[in-house]
Amino acid sequence: MPTTQCDPIVSALLARGQTLATAESLTGGLVATMLTAVPGVSAVFRGAVVAYATDLKATLLGVDPGHLTRHGAVDRQTARAMAEGVRTSCGSDWGVATTGVAGPDPQEDKPVGLVHVAVSGPQGTVDRTLQLSGSRKQIRARAARGALALLSEELQLARPGEQQAGSTPEGE
Repeated sequence: MPTTQCDPIVSALLARGQTLATAESLTGGLVATMLTAVPGVSAVFRGAVVAYATDLKATLLGVDPGHLTRHGAVDRQTARAMAEGVRTSCGSDWGVATTGVAGPDPQEDKPVGLVHVAVSGPQGTVDRTLQLSGSRKQIRARAARGALALLSEELQLARPGEQQAGSTPEGE
């Protein structure tokens, strides 16, 4: 069986005895789909929330409604809050989130291809802004891979009792 991007993630979580949950908007469950394709993932994958509608980001994931009103769903702080919210709501060690614009039209005055991904883990939350190109399908797939890449990087950096490299406190 060929190695996928998710195999090392699942292996690292298994080795640590840690769990993961996902919060997805534009990717509509693609991150969870990619993860759950790995045999044995049930030992580490707690669940997923697909909060496509903006109001669900607040009610299901705890994103501040005022922030959503001021900055919208396509925002790095929204991605961070989604990752933290799914981690809390699913009782997992790690949370991964995606939010952005897959197209075909801009949203909230944000361009097609603008994506924010975030990872919340035991030592903090990190985020990354991606500017992706291609079709709607390609943008969604690239966003999912981008979120998994960020998670993989953070798993490699994380050591018990140490601050994750690249972590920034909320609001910076």
